[in-house]
Amino acid sequence: MHIETQTGVIERGPDRRARYAAGKALRQIVPRETLADFTPAANRNALAIIAETERDRIQSLLPLRRKSMAESPHAFLRGAADVMAADLATQPAPGIRAQVCGDCHLMNFGAFISPEGHALFDVNDFDETLPEVDVTIDLRRFATSVVLAALGAGKSERGARAVARAAVKAYRRAVIELASLTPLQAWNRRVPLRDVVAKLRNRVLHQAVRAVASARQSEDDCADNFPKVVQGDAGARRIEDKRPRLFHLDDGAADQFDVDGLIAAAFANLPPHVASLLRRYHLADIAFKAVGVGSVGTYCTIALFLSPDEEPLFLQVKEAKRSVLERFGLGAWRGAQGERVVGGQRMMQAASDIFLGPMRDPASKREFYMRQLKTRRLGGLTELLQNHDLLDYAKLCGRTLARAHARSADAMTLAGYMGKSEAFDDALVSFAILYARQNAEDYIAFCAQHGATPALP
Repeated sequence: MHIETQTGVIERGPDRRARYAAGKALRQIVPRETLADFTPAANRNALAIIAETERDRIQSLLPLRRKSMAESPHAFLRGAADVMAADLATQPAPGIRAQVCGDCHLMNFGAFISPEGHALFDVNDFDETLPEVDVTIDLRRFATSVVLAALGAGKSERGARAVARAAVKAYRRAVIELASLTPLQAWNRRVPLRDVVAKLRNRVLHQAVRAVASARQSEDDCADNFPKVVQGDAGARRIEDKRPRLFHLDDGAADQFDVDGLIAAAFANLPPHVASLLRRYHLADIAFKAVGVGSVGTYCTIALFLSPDEEPLFLQVKEAKRSVLERFGLGAWRGAQGERVVGGQRMMQAASDIFLGPMRDPASKREFYMRQLKTRRLGGLTELLQNHDLLDYAKLCGRTLARAHARSADAMTLAGYMGKSEAFDDALVSFAILYARQNAEDYIAFCAQHGATPALP
């Protein structure tokens, strides 16, 4: 049976049993045990790769980026996505493809507000996202991040292995569950923050997270927005500087791209109903923001919009560069980079921001994307959960990643490859332990190069 459409013929695909068998057959081609190994390439030079990524960043922000990366081995991993992408390009992979995050670590999950006003937990960073990439690219980086976070929390290597195994197991079990659903049911699956709170075993943590979540009254709660709005010298409302991560651009930096043209480009790419909503606000101020670890040095601005009654709306305008995965041959993208990021977020997130949209600066020709800025309280939940209950947080992230992958991958094929035993879990965790050791060596060399004292557990 097939259906004729304007774009071609949609053939009836194999059923669940056949797709599970196809995934299981992949074990003969790429045995799960082969995923456990990591041997660095003979010509590997992590510091050279990092230096290459710094060439087109804002040079005045490189000291902040290096300081951030030197804080811990986990922070170094976050800033060295290019290094790991280069390493993963030489590793075996089963070829089960999906839209991937591309920079999948524990700090790139978080809580946000859906357009309907619901607090959700999801993957929350897509700067390196790419379609049609093997899912183990995300899983290897995710498992390594869990190991490093556990080691940083004072656990032994054996303890870190146990936490990472639980996280990968949570992913595998979630994929198996999603495989039993219809495509529409799997697509609509969400992770409400209230369910996350309800499952917390630590009573003190449960109360703290619940208080943070319930403190969010509405998206226009001025006390909850970040950054802070203050009165300028001329009486106009503006964004308060908080150096070194939030500040107004000097004339030289500001002239590198056309802010007015960028905002105009944003309007052109928004759906008409969203553009109509944004026109009810006016642009009052724009400031530079150095975000995260890996993104420090790329162009990222916070635009303050005000309603006629001076109610604030913060939008983040961030540069979209070529994905590190594409740079090292793990995937390909032929369109605009802003469209890549926006498309990846819409594919992987259960509910995307209504202001999310790509744009291009007409002056510099740089690619950007726009989205609404997260509130401070919800943005801090990631740190709160990770610092107080790493095991449950890692498992939550594993389940969330499974849901994100299942929106584009065939969950039944993936379930067939992973299987019901813990062979897949053990293999991924063994790789993560080996890569964590390599990451520690790179981290020490990086600190030595930049005169920083390594913070090793």
